[in-house]
Amino acid sequence: MTPEESQRRRKRSIAIATVLFALVTIFYVLTIAKLGPQVLNRPI
Repeated sequence: MTPEESQRRRKRSIAIATVLFALVTIFYVLTIAKLGPQVLNRPI
């Protein structure tokens, strides 16, 4: 594998990781919004 191919693979991997992180964050925020903020204040 040439250094150029390796660099492209690394950039693609970083882009995929960023998109996955964004999706996880969006789903988390939507879940909290749907359940309401009181879900964080429940007794353990």
